[in-house]
Amino acid sequence: GVNLMEFSDEILLHILSYVPCTDLVLNVRRTCRKLATLCLDKSLAHTVLLQKDYKVNKDKVKQLMRDIGKEIYQLNMAGCYWLPSSTIDHITRCKNLVKLNLSGCHVTSLRLSKMLSTLQHLRSLAIDVNPGFDASQLSSECKATLSRVSELKQTLYTPSYGVVPCCTSLEKLLLYFEILDRSREGFMLSGQLMVGESNVPHYQNLRIFYARLAPGYVNQEVVRLYLAVLSDRTPENLHAFLISAPGSFAETGATKNLLDSMARNVRLDALQLPKAWINGSGLLQHLKFNNPFYFSFSRCTLSGGHLIQRVINGGKDLKSLTSLNLSGCVHCLAPESLFRKAEDDIDSSILESLVVSCCNLRHLNLSAAHHHSSESIGNHLCQLLSRLKHLLSLALPVCSITDVAASVEKPPTTPNLVPQTFGRKVRIGIQTYPRNLGDQANQKIESSVFWALMGSLRFLETLEIIGSSFSSAMPRNEPAIRNSLPPCVRAQSVGDSEVAAISQLTYLQSLTLAQLPNILTGSGLVNIGLQCQHLRTLSLANLGMMGKVVYMSALMDMLKHCKCLRDLRLEQPYFCAGAQFFQALSHCSSLQRLCIVSRSGTLQSDAVMSFMANCLEVIMCHMFMGESLTVCKNLQQSIVRSFQAERPALNVVIFPLLHEDLTEVIRDVPMRHLDEITLFKSRVAEEPPNLWW
Repeated sequence: GVNLMEFSDEILLHILSYVPCTDLVLNVRRTCRKLATLCLDKSLAHTVLLQKDYKVNKDKVKQLMRDIGKEIYQLNMAGCYWLPSSTIDHITRCKNLVKLNLSGCHVTSLRLSKMLSTLQHLRSLAIDVNPGFDASQLSSECKATLSRVSELKQTLYTPSYGVVPCCTSLEKLLLYFEILDRSREGFMLSGQLMVGESNVPHYQNLRIFYARLAPGYVNQEVVRLYLAVLSDRTPENLHAFLISAPGSFAETGATKNLLDSMARNVRLDALQLPKAWINGSGLLQHLKFNNPFYFSFSRCTLSGGHLIQRVINGGKDLKSLTSLNLSGCVHCLAPESLFRKAEDDIDSSILESLVVSCCNLRHLNLSAAHHHSSESIGNHLCQLLSRLKHLLSLALPVCSITDVAASVEKPPTTPNLVPQTFGRKVRIGIQTYPRNLGDQANQKIESSVFWALMGSLRFLETLEIIGSSFSSAMPRNEPAIRNSLPPCVRAQSVGDSEVAAISQLTYLQSLTLAQLPNILTGSGLVNIGLQCQHLRTLSLANLGMMGKVVYMSALMDMLKHCKCLRDLRLEQPYFCAGAQFFQALSHCSSLQRLCIVSRSGTLQSDAVMSFMANCLEVIMCHMFMGESLTVCKNLQQSIVRSFQAERPALNVVIFPLLHEDLTEVIRDVPMRHLDEITLFKSRVAEEPPNLWW
């Protein structure tokens, strides 16, 4: 036999690089002298990632900093919401720290001041600014450290400039606005900053400006204050300007001056603007681009003609573009939008120009729009997209993947209606989907355009197929939606066979399927479970008929094969989270986060408790069902009481979906879980790749 210790140090270091740093330092290095030396090697201790180490606690962090603090140059503790604020005190041991991410951690002004005063080499910082933050409590030593910081990511939960005015050398500024319009007591909040705060951020060296706004007028008021300085003097080296704002964010005189100044003085590599700033304006015609790598025109009324002429310059070579977000851009594949209906066929020549010019695209989002292909042979959207061999993530509307002939010949199904009483009944518990994968594939689609597309994108890691009229039952900051819009007519034929085609994606890691009306048995899910062994994130919403979960049997069979699955989100009316479902889910030994959203859905408390006891890695359980408030509260308390001590990061929310206090409950969910899984949204090309480490 081969002894592991006989391998060279280089090979052992490579193997050890896959082990969490806490395990290396606190466990592995105690096994033998050789590993004790290797585990403290600079290549392993240089970067410490704790952002999804849900087992780490205050004592482990303390011991880690004591043992290797001086060797750490990069420390990522993003989303460690369960650690007490006193944990931050131990970071002072990391004297050589250059990059620090504390997003989602509890940090007071005084603790931040004490910590930063000792980190003289810090150049990159990410923090949250919570109510009660007071910049006047920052010491002169802290401000000296901040003056050398060139990269800042700041998440705001209260109107404030945070530490931005202290950062006089900023080159990259990322701002996340999560300020609510009302306080917990119900009082309306103002976007005015605290008295005495400096209103002169230093942007002269800025290269990247990014702002993402949660819904709400206060967020818009505060971001305008940040932009006011930019409108006076645009940084000469600015090459990425990105503002992601939901809903309506009106353009003002100050923002118009800013955009005019950018058009005159800078050449951009990345651009994203609120739709009101682009719609109806000639802005894109005047902006200059250098070697663009990211564009987002999400929810804009930009036509395909303008896209080709003003952005791609009539077919200009854009090999540098790697990420493109056209989500909700309903006319982006049509020559003009003035007299066009959203459901009209696309102009394939526009998409072909896009594919030819942007041949190195890795991330493409075309969701939330009706992209209907014509009957022209060889010009189907799927056939054109198959030329993009470098794609790693892709988001498409359901109606875009159907074969034109199939959608015309096949009468539309009626998934929202209750099945007729007469006819052959299906016995409960009997598998009604094909068990032989070869037979399943041969049933319909080996010759379909979507099957061919999936076969050509062998290295795709993220796929989203979302109905163009789909909206989640649980939006942000609003009551739950009680009624959903019917699916597009072109999407009525998309079902099990199209899902089966996805199983060709051997390297698939994240899959989202929403509003596929012709799911009859869910048989394609079993194919995915067997073939896509790298699948880590699965989100299913409103599949098949709405009055019945027709794919439950296939889903349970699929889950038995998903050994790498970490995140599961299910949104389906009348979903029964019972003993059989949780028994199947228990096969997902790597599962960490579970979210179920179900209007009129039911659950079995004993089954949930048994599942939590069997799946030791689960640290998040969110269930928004049709059960009573009493049942939900009792189950939530039982889970917390039974498992919180063993799982410090445990976050449990079980609450009636249609309860009037749902929004108050949602605001207490850690942002990491809320943003990554609990709230439904398209995440492909949502922001530029590698925006933050």
